[in-house]
Amino acid sequence: MKKIICNHLEEISQSAKLVIDLCKDLNVWVFKGELGAGKTTLIKAIAEQLGVVDPVTSPTFSIVNEYENKGGDRIFHFDFYRIEDAMEAWEIGLDEYFYSGNYCFVEWAEKVPEFIPDEFAFVEILRKDQEKREIMVKIIKDGSRNGIH
Repeated sequence: MKKIICNHLEEISQSAKLVIDLCKDLNVWVFKGELGAGKTTLIKAIAEQLGVVDPVTSPTFSIVNEYENKGGDRIFHFDFYRIEDAMEAWEIGLDEYFYSGNYCFVEWAEKVPEFIPDEFAFVEILRKDQEKREIMVKIIKDGSRNGIH
């Protein structure tokens, strides 16, 4: 596990670069943190570093947003906070997204742990104070879902 310290919002771009360096070889990235921890803020910074040209917003109501970068690559951003039953996620074709070869950034994966692939990047954001965050990054390759629940 790798720990990244982000002391201020001004450092988010550098933190995003470090997360990308650690996670770039995996398609599915799970982001965990309490409400307001900065999951979407970090995802916005990562998308910017990846050259996304579309506005990045939380897909809380739509469940999934699709973005495109300057090279035409698609990136999918999921937010499962509002779903009541994991089958709602399955019904949108979650497996097709996860196995598309495109980056999939997932918020609130604890609502759908059974659908997360065996290999994924786990990014946990811990709020230390108003601006300081600890970003814990772990690469999962054994199907373990510890920490998601």
